[in-house]
Amino acid sequence: MVKINEKAPEFTTDAYYNNEIKKIKLGDYKNKWVVLFFYPADFTFVCPTELGELADKYSELQKLGVEVLSVSTDTVFVHKAWHDNSETIKKIKFPMIADPTGKITRDYGTYIENEGLSLRGTFIIDPEGILKAFEVHDNSIGRSADELIRKIQAAQFVREHGEVCPASWRPGKKTIKPGLDLVGKI
Repeated sequence: MVKINEKAPEFTTDAYYNNEIKKIKLGDYKNKWVVLFFYPADFTFVCPTELGELADKYSELQKLGVEVLSVSTDTVFVHKAWHDNSETIKKIKFPMIADPTGKITRDYGTYIENEGLSLRGTFIIDPEGILKAFEVHDNSIGRSADELIRKIQAAQFVREHGEVCPASWRPGKKTIKPGLDLVGKI
């Protein structure tokens, strides 16, 4: 199982990206923040709501220096079919990674053995490939792109300033210097 502040497991696999099937390696994104966004399957109910919201926030994430890689156990051909047949999924501009063997989902601890699907998992990886945050949900609970962005902003602030961010922190709000009280706006 992956652990916070350790190297994220590497992978090389196919992805549907920019209307093509391409080989994607996690190492290709060194020096960028990466969000691995695991979901159960294409052509389902909650997944397009999450992926659509993420697609709507993609330019905001890119401005933060973040690349999004969505991952399911579907093949690239299923990703393409979903992309071709769903107005919501057509908005996606980030790679849709195929993990039909379940190796990546197993490496990140989201694989459901008796279903061959992934739980909903979100993993934030820093530019050195170190896992900084993750959350895993039951498949009936959708995630929030706004909360994901807040977590990324907090992780980036901590990395840059060495201070820590209290609950519900947002950019411009007070932070904490370890061992001291809240400090002013930064």
